Amino acid sequence: MSTLIPVNILIGDRTYRIKTNPEDEEQIRNTLKTINEKIIEFKTQFAGKDMQDYIAMVMIWYATQTSADNNPALEKEMLQALEKIEQQIDKVG
Repeated sequence: MSTLIPVNILIGDRTYRIKTNPEDEEQIRNTLKTINEKIIEFKTQFAGKDMQDYIAMVMIWYATQTSADNNPALEKEMLQALEKIEQQIDKVG
């Protein structure tokens, strides 16, 4: 069993501290890069929304992309991650 390491992540304009397995850190950073690039893309397409709206749109887009891969284990993991992010957003919003 590997030890979890703390990682600071940035989604939109917010920083979150999570713990992850060291071997998952690169995958997390790649996913965050994709998410933040999509947030910027949606900000240019849909001017006037707030950051929570952009994050929600990107999470829906990302979940749809993941579902298209038809990988049930990955889909379950992604849904759990999205639920955690949603809970954090709800606490702040």
